[in-house]
Amino acid sequence: MAEKVAPPSPREITTKPRVSDRVFRGTVTGVGMLSLLILTLIGLFLALRGFQTFKSEGFHFLTGYKWESVTSDSGQVTNTFGVGAMLIGTILIASVALVVGVPLSVLCALFLSFYVPDRLKKLLVSVVDLMAAFPSILYGLWGYFVLMPMAEYWAKLLYKYLRWIPIFDAPQPFFERSPFIAGLVLAIMIIPIVTSVSREIFAQTPLDRVQAAYALGATRWAMIKTVVLPFGSSGVVGGAMLGLGRAFGETVAVFTVLNVVFKANFHILYGAGGNVASMIILKWGEAVGDETKALLAAGFVLFVLTLLINLAANSIVKRTLKSGK
Repeated sequence: MAEKVAPPSPREITTKPRVSDRVFRGTVTGVGMLSLLILTLIGLFLALRGFQTFKSEGFHFLTGYKWESVTSDSGQVTNTFGVGAMLIGTILIASVALVVGVPLSVLCALFLSFYVPDRLKKLLVSVVDLMAAFPSILYGLWGYFVLMPMAEYWAKLLYKYLRWIPIFDAPQPFFERSPFIAGLVLAIMIIPIVTSVSREIFAQTPLDRVQAAYALGATRWAMIKTVVLPFGSSGVVGGAMLGLGRAFGETVAVFTVLNVVFKANFHILYGAGGNVASMIILKWGEAVGDETKALLAAGFVLFVLTLLINLAANSIVKRTLKSGK
């Protein structure tokens, strides 16, 4: 007679994580909190160092078009600091980058999601992601030596046929190192960010809607127009805002291809102007005393502006992924 085998003891069910899981969770949480702490300390440092400038200039610091530090014969120093002109240039250059870069990014994301063969998809996705890791100086040098000659010709065409629109007019026909060229360089720089976010959103499109569109006889492009683009529109907006945050804070590439002049320039084709980041890098080497504090205050304005845009973009993208619309 065979021996009766005792049944195995029941497995104990517990929600207590393993030691390795606890260590990993603690490490990730610590690194995340450290990043948040560093970001907060940077913001506090800029705010405290620029507080005197905010107090003396008030709201004029954001709207003023002059940046002067004049010493009289008696030795009295008169300061007038305002970043309004550079804020205009920042918005102008970023707008050019968005108008050019976002459509290209959306088309690239659609191609990678629905048209490219599977054997090439991983390679092309890796190439696009790799573009985000390129140093800014490489984009600046490429823009200066390669893009600028072609962009000058495009600027002349726009000036010739669209100068009746005020933004395409110019006080003088000087198109070299203009906000238009800087915006084109930034457009290339934001393509990886907007493409990655858009591709992630398009991949979340409900499969039943896609199949329903095909079942009704829709072509691939018709399915994209009626299903994918309406579903992913909010995510594309979020990705565009992330790209806008990158465009606002870019320094080296813009400084390389832009003729930085401290003046309010509302003409994208005219080779003069600047943005806040390029102004800081231009004036920092010669700044002393109150001007140094004013530059740090300008950095705080740029810090807050970029932070708000990135927070809004992340909120839009997360809401799109959770709600599915």
